[in-house]
Amino acid sequence: MADRLNGTRILILETREEAQFSKLLAEQGAEVVQCPMFTIQDAPDAAPVEAWIRRAIDKPFDDLVLMTGEGLRRVMKLAGARGLDQAFVAALAKSRKFTRGPKPGKALRELSLEAQQTTEKPTTEGVIEMLGKLDLKGHRLGLQLYPDKDHSALIGALATQGAEVDTVLPYVYDSKAADTNIVAAIDDMAAGRIDSIALTNLGQVRRLIEAAKVHGCEAKLRAGFDRTLIASVGPSVSGELAAHGLRTDVSPPDEAFFMRPLISAMATALSERKQGAAAR
Repeated sequence: MADRLNGTRILILETREEAQFSKLLAEQGAEVVQCPMFTIQDAPDAAPVEAWIRRAIDKPFDDLVLMTGEGLRRVMKLAGARGLDQAFVAALAKSRKFTRGPKPGKALRELSLEAQQTTEKPTTEGVIEMLGKLDLKGHRLGLQLYPDKDHSALIGALATQGAEVDTVLPYVYDSKAADTNIVAAIDDMAAGRIDSIALTNLGQVRRLIEAAKVHGCEAKLRAGFDRTLIASVGPSVSGELAAHGLRTDVSPPDEAFFMRPLISAMATALSERKQGAAAR
């Protein structure tokens, strides 16, 4: 298994778990080109987040829905700064907990808590489908949101089921900080200096398109995609690619939306591509 990516240059855009992903790729022999899409920052106004934490402590939610692991960690950071972390964890222990995919579940386990249920697919639609099977009438439901996403469909679906939805948005994206690196990455792709780009959340696709438009290099980005193996971690990313007229070359097997299966699928595809090029 070792060195399956030897001699390949892989572009990764992940910010939150960049170090882990980079390490896993390097273990397989890849040269990793890192280009974070944005900087994650705490919510500029901490007051609404603190108020949400205090409401959860004063009267624990019947149900808690976590959309991202980053969100829970940011909430815990503020709770710790206010001396509320132990009380907050105790309150969470009393709630039914639901997660969008594996990352929020991992963040829960860091607190010695477990999700009662995780979506089959790590998408908002998956959350709506999962919760749609439950009786939520009269339930107080805490909902942790994430930036750059219209959550009205999810909130509306929960309200239609009779839930009293209490939302929190604990962090924001600073998308301007990385523009120079993004343009350089687009140049590398277009010049054929990248063997594969690995996309691990749909925001990365949107950010690439947005930055390319702002800097007048959208045609160069699409040319780069044409000659680069596009690896997607799962259906939400593949759906976003398709929405922009872009393909997915590699994705992990069904319901294996994790880094290791993604890397394994990339190694197989790149090996086949190399063999095909040699045959020609």
